[in-house]
Amino acid sequence: SVQVVESGGDSVQAGGSLRISCKASGFSTHLCDHSTKWHRQAPGKEREFVSAIDKEPKEPWNNYADSVKGRFFVSQDIAEYTITTYLQMNSLKPEDSAIYYCEIVLTSGWCPDRGDYWGQGTQVTVSS
Repeated sequence: SVQVVESGGDSVQAGGSLRISCKASGFSTHLCDHSTKWHRQAPGKEREFVSAIDKEPKEPWNNYADSVKGRFFVSQDIAEYTITTYLQMNSLKPEDSAIYYCEIVLTSGWCPDRGDYWGQGTQVTVSS
């Protein structure tokens, strides 16, 4: 079965950096096209999109929310049955504090695990 696990959340000072990870496993990257997104949700606020990365990224400048563009950078390590997606967060601001969630969407007709999968989230706290 497909599993998605985020890690790396921590408490940091404003202006600092942090890298969080999302490990998705249990499916074949040879059979499945995949798109991975980071979202975040702060207390009392709606969940918002942060960044996305596709199997074949086409327009990387469209892969980030305006609020994080130029500060956050997404990358991936792809193995046969595992994808690890990283979100490098620089110049962090208190308003970046939130639970960060990873979502992976698996598609293509050959993929037996087609679907939309979410992790449990990892907490990022930025203090001023």
